Amino acid sequence: MWRLGLFIAKLLIVFMCSGKQMKTNRQRQAVGTNYQTSYLCIFCLNLLILASSSVLTDMAKAADSVDPITFGVVPQQSAGKLARLWTPVFENLSAATGYRIEFRTAPDIPEFERRLARGEYDLAYMNPYHYTTFHKQPGYEAFAKAKDKKLKGIVVVREDSTYKEMDQLAGQTLAFPSPAAFAASIVTRSYLQNQSIPILAEYVSSHDSVYLGVAKGLYPAGGGVMRTFNNVEEDIRDQLRILWVSPGYTPHAFAAHPRLDKTVVDTIRDAMLRLDETGGGRALLGNLKLKGIISAEDEEWGDIRALNLQMLDDLISPSP
Repeated sequence: MWRLGLFIAKLLIVFMCSGKQMKTNRQRQAVGTNYQTSYLCIFCLNLLILASSSVLTDMAKAADSVDPITFGVVPQQSAGKLARLWTPVFENLSAATGYRIEFRTAPDIPEFERRLARGEYDLAYMNPYHYTTFHKQPGYEAFAKAKDKKLKGIVVVREDSTYKEMDQLAGQTLAFPSPAAFAASIVTRSYLQNQSIPILAEYVSSHDSVYLGVAKGLYPAGGGVMRTFNNVEEDIRDQLRILWVSPGYTPHAFAAHPRLDKTVVDTIRDAMLRLDETGGGRALLGNLKLKGIISAEDEEWGDIRALNLQMLDDLISPSP
C-alpha cells in the first residue's frame, strides 16, 4: 500500500512542478489556480511523508527481526563495569554498520574460556593466549588489535608496603585473576618460577578483585596488566604501587567466529578502525584506555605461540 501512495505522490509532484503555469489576464483566476496548486502540493507532500514513514517502519521491523551479533568481552573486570564501558561502543558500531551488536561476557575468566571453546560469541575480545588457543578450535580469526600497544604484566603491592624487589615475595600467597590470564598470571608466574622465587597462587576471578584484595591487605601482592590497572577506581589505584613490569607482548585480539560472514566482519572492523576519527569515538576508546584500533592478522600472535603454552588444550581436545 505504501508503495502505491509513494508512486502516486511522485507522479503528481512531477506533473505539477515540471509544467509552466499558464499566464492569464484575469488576476482572480491566477490566484485561484495558485491556491489549488498549493493545496495539491501539500497533499502530495503528506503522501510522501506517510509513505516514507511506512518505509522506515518496515526497515526498523526488519532490523529488529535479525538475530543480534554477540560480542564477548573477556571479564578482566566486573560484568557491570564492562557493560558500562563497552555497551556505548557497541551502540556506536551498531549505528555505523546497521548490524545489531550486543555486549556479552561471562561471570569469570574460566567460564569465558569455556564459552569461547563452545563458540558462543560471534565476535570476541580475548587475551592473546585465548586467541592462539581458540583459533585452533573452534576457529576464531583475528581481525583487529589495539593501536600502539604491547600487553605487559605487572605485579602490584600496597603503596606503604616494604617490598622493593620481587625476590622478597618468596613464600607468599599472591592473587591472580585466573590460571590462564595471560600477562597477569601466566607471564608473571613464569618469571617467578624462572627466578626460583617460590610463591603460592590464589585465583580471584578478575583483575579488579586482585587490585582490591591487595589494597585491603588480603594479599601482599597480585598480578594484573597496565590497562586494567589504569582503569581501576582511583581510590583503589592510589593505594597501590607497581613493583614489576614484564616485557611487552602482542595485545588482546578482536576475533570473529568462522560462522560470521566475512562481509559482516569487514564492515564491523572498518567501523572500529574509524572510531578514533571523531571526538565521540575517541572518548569511547579513552574509557577503555585504548588509543585506537588497527587491523591485524593471525600471524601477529607468533610471539605467544613461541611460548608453547598448553594449559587450555583440554578445552579444545576431543573427549575420549
